[in-house]
Amino acid sequence: MALLIAVLTLVLLVSASTSPAIALSLNHYEKTCPDVESIVAKAVERATMKDKTVPAALLRMHFHDCFIRGCDASVLLYSKGNNKAEKDGPANLSLHGFYVIENAKKEVEAACPGVVSCADILAFAARDAVVLSGGPTWEVPKGRKDGRTSKASEAIQLPAPTFNISQLQQSFSQRGLSMDDLVALSGGHTIGFSHCSSFQNRIRNFNATHDIDPTMHPSFAASLRNVCPIKNKAKNAGATMDPSSTTFDNTYFKLILQGKTLFSSDQALLTNPKTKGLVYKFASSKQSFEKAFVNSMIKMSSLNEGQEIRKDCRIVN
Repeated sequence: MALLIAVLTLVLLVSASTSPAIALSLNHYEKTCPDVESIVAKAVERATMKDKTVPAALLRMHFHDCFIRGCDASVLLYSKGNNKAEKDGPANLSLHGFYVIENAKKEVEAACPGVVSCADILAFAARDAVVLSGGPTWEVPKGRKDGRTSKASEAIQLPAPTFNISQLQQSFSQRGLSMDDLVALSGGHTIGFSHCSSFQNRIRNFNATHDIDPTMHPSFAASLRNVCPIKNKAKNAGATMDPSSTTFDNTYFKLILQGKTLFSSDQALLTNPKTKGLVYKFASSKQSFEKAFVNSMIKMSSLNEGQEIRKDCRIVN
């Protein structure tokens, strides 16, 4: 019974975040903080010039934020006292680049104190990350509020790299996102890096019959086994998401068709007729992918039920 109540509570929490309670608008800061987007863009650009992994980190951070309680910057809160925050949940331990948002927030506060939420800054930064990587731009709807709750235990709600298509579909639909959104947003895997732990399941002891996932290209699997030895001592061992890992393009979808993507969840997109059709469409047209990605990013980033404008992104007011 207790488990049933917990599940029902979780469903209610998740379904509550599928319809944005806060109306967003494109001109929200027109009078109160007109330069906010250029301030954030410059902060992201400066950080990227020093560290080319920043864009992928910020895009992933925004995604991880939005999937727990909507895009309310709860992922930016630090653990305090007995409360272990989202960022310290297992799925978020490899997130990095928090300093970029914190620095941008300081500059925004200097220009217009108490006006712009950390959640909006993270949404701008994710868009800027895509643009700096050679991807499309878009108008980010504004007016998100920052959440006051952040729990490491809720990070298990994030879609895992080991998910099959039905698990992925369920995870996205609970947040009001469609199969189209699932495939388009998976395209974010065109930039970034993954640690061995996220794809280890595919390159050793895959199942009772196969040591290696048979959907994986043999030479690709062999190269990953070299990078990730059985007794893996290298803490940061892993592989880039695709060979052009700092360029936002449609290579990711071409690699799915070749059996050369890292995650089970990537390859799973070929196991459903609807998602498979979209993989083929995006692999053959970068333009189609970019258009779909922009639409899905706007949709995902509009989930918000925060309560305040934080003065410091790391702590509640």
